[in-house]
Amino acid sequence: MFTSDHRDALRKQLLGLAEKDPRITGAAVTGSAADGREDRWSDIDLYFGVAEDVALDAVLADWTDYLYGELAALHHFELKVPAAVYRAFLLPSCLEVDLGFTPAGQFGAHGPHFRGVFGEAVPPPPAVAPDPGHLIGLGWHHVLHARSCIERGKPWQAEYWISGIRDQTLALACLRFGEPTDYAKGADALPSWVIGELEDALVRSLAPEELRRALRVAATRLLGELHATDAVQAQRLEPPIRELVDLPGAQPPDSAHR
Repeated sequence: MFTSDHRDALRKQLLGLAEKDPRITGAAVTGSAADGREDRWSDIDLYFGVAEDVALDAVLADWTDYLYGELAALHHFELKVPAAVYRAFLLPSCLEVDLGFTPAGQFGAHGPHFRGVFGEAVPPPPAVAPDPGHLIGLGWHHVLHARSCIERGKPWQAEYWISGIRDQTLALACLRFGEPTDYAKGADALPSWVIGELEDALVRSLAPEELRRALRVAATRLLGELHATDAVQAQRLEPPIRELVDLPGAQPPDSAHR
């Protein structure tokens, strides 16, 4: 298992390599290390700008070869977004190394955690808040599919969708309380009554009755969050959601929790 000292030394090594690579025009530390939130379990997160006249694929290939050849990486996967390509590597020490590459003209902060090391960064784009309508849509979608999977005798898939209902409920709550919504990053900062109400929606077994019970609880908590987030949408969606999970009546949240 990696140590904090090993991680810090490796991050310094990679930044030094970037400074010597003439194709890299800028580098930044991102993630928890960018703003002093790093702990014993944090990864290495680095973001690089690549010269406009250089093929991004060639830089990706060379850095990937380095991670495998010099650092003995075991595996990696890739994530492409409009502004960049990210590759996440797993090292034998269980350390994850996330490297992002973007054309120099787009090198800059695309989120709240960015600390420039060298190079010129472009101004960050305007912040775009998550769309509550999208989260609400995923919520009712997951309720519908959880019920159909239970009836089709697909318990594992039903559990997947029930877990998804909890995820969207947490995301809506995070949005309401001003916490990060992605990957449950803000969930543990929510008030205890929000988190506590969702514990009963955990699936305890794959028995049909248990799946139905967990689904009813998850749907009830989703409805409560819908009332707190968008009362108009909640009124529209409550009847079909209640019908899908056989809920006897609506339970809007206490006004003090809004």
